[in-house]
Amino acid sequence: MTDFMNDPRYLAGEQNVATRNPDLPTGDQHHGANNWYTSPQVDQQAVTFSNVYGMQLAGNLFTPKDLDFTIQHAAIVVGAPNGAVKEQAANLYATKMAEAGLIALAFDQVFWGESEGRLRNAMAPDLYSESFSAGADYLGQLAFVDAEKIGVLGICASGSFAINEAKIDTRLKAIATVSLTDMGAVARGMRDMMGNHEMVDQASQQRNVEAAGGEIAYTSGTPETIDENSDAFSTEFFDFYRTQRGAAATTTHPTLTTFAKLLNFYSLADIATIAPRPLLFIAGDHAMSLNFSEDAYAQASEPKELYQVNGAGHVDLYDRTELIPFEKLSTFFQTQLN
Repeated sequence: MTDFMNDPRYLAGEQNVATRNPDLPTGDQHHGANNWYTSPQVDQQAVTFSNVYGMQLAGNLFTPKDLDFTIQHAAIVVGAPNGAVKEQAANLYATKMAEAGLIALAFDQVFWGESEGRLRNAMAPDLYSESFSAGADYLGQLAFVDAEKIGVLGICASGSFAINEAKIDTRLKAIATVSLTDMGAVARGMRDMMGNHEMVDQASQQRNVEAAGGEIAYTSGTPETIDENSDAFSTEFFDFYRTQRGAAATTTHPTLTTFAKLLNFYSLADIATIAPRPLLFIAGDHAMSLNFSEDAYAQASEPKELYQVNGAGHVDLYDRTELIPFEKLSTFFQTQLN
């Protein structure tokens, strides 16, 4: 083992492996659902790193077991869905990319999971975007990573945060999204449905409550229960976040006062400026979020690709290994980074 393997930025913690909760309903395990996948071909190491504001983020670094640590390799930063932690989808994707020969870093966003930030469950789109640059900072300082060959992969809302950051950080050389969700557009849609600026007023008044020491209020996220009257959105997300399939140490419910911050978040504005760095948008052809990938693709400049997964919905691409085009992703990053 070479000396730089003793670098504290690499050996920052013991291996951290969350597991399935057997006390919950099983969930739909079709199409190879395997959020908790681990690989004998991959090493996983818990690490910590800081963002530009000095906040500590917790991550898992995945490396191929046969990695040659005497030379430099391409690496990617992998972001989890909104309100999720690294153990939900991000670790799976990072493991699969490491199986394909890439170094991959999955992380908890600030205010969530094991990363720093108070108040917990806060929505901070600018800081969430910054996390991808912070991941590049960390990877670029590892002796076995080529700082000129770093890409980013954002799942669901992390796709919008990755895109947002790529516009201002040219070190992010290749950008892929899966089930892209533009969280700013989601929030503005909710505001418009409520009408008369009700969302903004509720968040504003809640700040008075919390400033006076009152209880924190939470909003949206995945419902805790569903029934025969639940809509397709609630049912799809419940089956991942509230069952053995994907439940982990997160509620997915952001704070009401900070959710309004998303109204000022326009991740797709100026997406064309990312060129000539390549963009890959992957989405299920049955996904309720498909329009976000279509809109991003339409506004982006070449080189770009929109890849639709036949028969897949939005959450299907979180963990259904028989549907997720891992080879498409690994080929994209290997080609574009090497």
